[in-house]
Amino acid sequence: MTRIKRGFVARQRRKKVLKLTKGFRGSSSVLFRPANQRKMKALRFSYRDRRQRKRDLRSLWNTRINAAARRSNLNYNQFIYKLKQFNIIINRKWLAQLAIRDSKVLHALFQTVC
Repeated sequence: MTRIKRGFVARQRRKKVLKLTKGFRGSSSVLFRPANQRKMKALRFSYRDRRQRKRDLRSLWNTRINAAARRSNLNYNQFIYKLKQFNIIINRKWLAQLAIRDSKVLHALFQTVC
C-alpha cells in the first residue's frame, strides 16, 4: 500500500485556522494547536454573544425609557402599562430613540397617557 502525504491539504487547513486567529495575542495566532483551541472558543463566544447583545440592548432601551418617564413623574412600569391601556403600539427601541432624539414628542406621549 502506498503512503499518502497530506502536505497540501494539511497546510491549507492550518492556514485557514491561522487566518481566523489573526490578531489574537501570543501563541494563539502563531502556533496551530493553541490557535485551533482559541478559534473554537472564540466561535462559541461569538454564538453566545449574538444572543446576549439582544438582551443587553433591550435592557438599555428600558433604562432610557425609565429615565425619560421619571422626568414626567412616572416610572417605566406605569408608562408601559398606560400605553397598553390606551392601545398605543410602539416598541421599546423606538421609545428609547424618542427619549434621546425627540423628547418633545415623548413628552406629548406622556401627556396623552396621563
